Amino acid sequence: MSNTSVHRTLFPLLFLLLVSVFTGWSTLSSAQETASGDHVNVRWLAPDTFGPGEETIGFYFEVDPGWHVYWRNAGDSGAAPRFDFIGASGKVGEIQWPFPVRLPIEHLTNLGYEGDVAYLFTVTPEAERMELVVNLEWLVCKVDCIPGFGAMSLSRPVADQVVWPQGDRALRDRFAAQIPLAVSGNTGFPWSVRNVTAEADGDSLQLVLEAGEGASSEAPAVFPLDGNLLTAKAPQIAQSGSTTGYTFQRVPGAPLPDSTGFVISDGSRAWQLEQLDIQAAATAAPSPVDGGQPLWLLVLAAIAGGAILNLMPCVFPVLSIKLFGLVGPEKHAGERLNEGLRYAAGVLVTFAVLGALLLVLRAGGAAIGWGFQLQSAPVVLGLILLFWVMALSFSGLYEFGHHLMNLAGNSRGGSFVTGVLAVFVAAPCTGPFMGAALGAATLLPAYGAMAIFLGLGIGLALPFVLLCAFPALLNRLPAPGPWMETLRQFLAFPLYATVIWLLWVLGRLVGESGWLIGAMLMLTIVFAFWLGRHGFRGSRWLAWGLVLAALVLSFGAANKLQHSGAAGAALAQESSNWQPYDRSAINQALSREQGVFIDYTAAWCITCQVNKKLVLESQEVEALFRENDVYLVRADWTDQNPEITRALGELGRNSVPVYAWYAPGETEPVLLPQILKTDMIEALFDNK
Repeated sequence: MSNTSVHRTLFPLLFLLLVSVFTGWSTLSSAQETASGDHVNVRWLAPDTFGPGEETIGFYFEVDPGWHVYWRNAGDSGAAPRFDFIGASGKVGEIQWPFPVRLPIEHLTNLGYEGDVAYLFTVTPEAERMELVVNLEWLVCKVDCIPGFGAMSLSRPVADQVVWPQGDRALRDRFAAQIPLAVSGNTGFPWSVRNVTAEADGDSLQLVLEAGEGASSEAPAVFPLDGNLLTAKAPQIAQSGSTTGYTFQRVPGAPLPDSTGFVISDGSRAWQLEQLDIQAAATAAPSPVDGGQPLWLLVLAAIAGGAILNLMPCVFPVLSIKLFGLVGPEKHAGERLNEGLRYAAGVLVTFAVLGALLLVLRAGGAAIGWGFQLQSAPVVLGLILLFWVMALSFSGLYEFGHHLMNLAGNSRGGSFVTGVLAVFVAAPCTGPFMGAALGAATLLPAYGAMAIFLGLGIGLALPFVLLCAFPALLNRLPAPGPWMETLRQFLAFPLYATVIWLLWVLGRLVGESGWLIGAMLMLTIVFAFWLGRHGFRGSRWLAWGLVLAALVLSFGAANKLQHSGAAGAALAQESSNWQPYDRSAINQALSREQGVFIDYTAAWCITCQVNKKLVLESQEVEALFRENDVYLVRADWTDQNPEITRALGELGRNSVPVYAWYAPGETEPVLLPQILKTDMIEALFDNK
């Protein structure tokens, strides 16, 4: 026997002897080719015979249904498995991690694998046998978590050709295809990174990707590599054209590094980006959307959406005030045109202010959306008071020198104020064309977003301005006469209806006490008006004192009740067929290939309520959902809910209503129009 042969024969024996000295005979004797624990079994994915070159092998974790193990960044509460190689007769590479999925558990989010998974690595033999000894630690979880430990050894001959067991090579290759590729060279990475921005003292980090040739139309999944910097929770996604923005939550108190990394997956392939420089948000360049729909088209959609908004029931009470002003005393055409322009100015200024406020709050990391003003109980209470007093004035029960009438309908400042009021109560309602335009505005730079907001204002104001600009249209209105007093009293009823609707919204925000607070405030105001009309000494001072006390007490109580969580029960009261928004429950329904229908709604959205009563809760549609075993979700956005806001952002929306349909076996939704019809729901099941 040659010296070389002797060396090759003795090397494995010497290797095992050294391992036994290092780890102790007990560890070596207990090591075997498999390991097991509660709900998990581990075995090698390795060839029966190794070749002379590098080979990819791995640990194959077989877990019980419903249980899972973790990725390298395990998320909020998990733990990645550990592989401690204590000896090898060759070179051993780093562990390679297939791209993960998000695993919501209660209020936490982890990153790992639903089902079996293989953790791969490369080895290069340097002896006649490939020998490995490794200690393993893992955590397997469902709701409860169970740690596991094991020791595994591998001993295989090395020959001229590699020989794999039947099926194991294909299993290895399946998981190897899920290993993220480094983004360098010709990897086929179909996106480019526009920027990564964050504020040093902020609580979020933004990643912006631009789709290139071969990219999917759907936003890819993005997973942070650094669990000490970013939480595992799904980021808020805003998509417009070829540009997609992701807003991640940062771990509280974590320092901001100079760079970070992500894994990006389209569901079948994945890529790994490391050492991406983080720019300071204050100096980062904006990310204009220029690869998809042009800005002019989005602005046209906004104008169309604003015009259609005039047909929504939320706007009618305010428009009735202005229409009454048009049929008032005879005015010159120029005066009426000026009145229309002042109304338009009020609309545009208010849209600009609300839009700017929304963008500023979003830049600060707040999870809000369009219509956020009616998520505030004090704001809703203020509108109740305003419409109540105006309705009483229209009814003629109290005459205050027609101040309110003049303010609302006829005076110069009144036209502007009416425009402000129209936007304030109309903005929460969205109709056709509005949803996509508002969703795009969350990703556009400031000038583009403001162009969309102003486009909505132009559309809302345009019909009234045209009516004022063309005398021929006004000449069709009846001449002033005694009938106007009857019309004025009739137009009070839409205002009363608005008060009732707002009382219901207040009850949804603060609980049953909302009705009592609103009703007592209205009663006090009416009593104060009555008291003020009587001429006894000090009656007016007493009336003003009552009004001031009522305002302080009612607004204080509404604000306190909203922030105390008293409305939780009210928001949870839904039809037994509908479940509250819970991402974990939705994912479970999708995993069992059950159809999912999500109704993103709010009590202050009249369009939502009309769709619910006329379509979603009709006997015909409810029967259709039952027959097709649809999991129904009602995402109630009445109160400020960051989870629902983020979910809307992932759909490219920031307003309601939104209706998302996940067909059985599909993970990407179809968005239905904002105005629902029964045949639209029927069409979802036509191809079943």
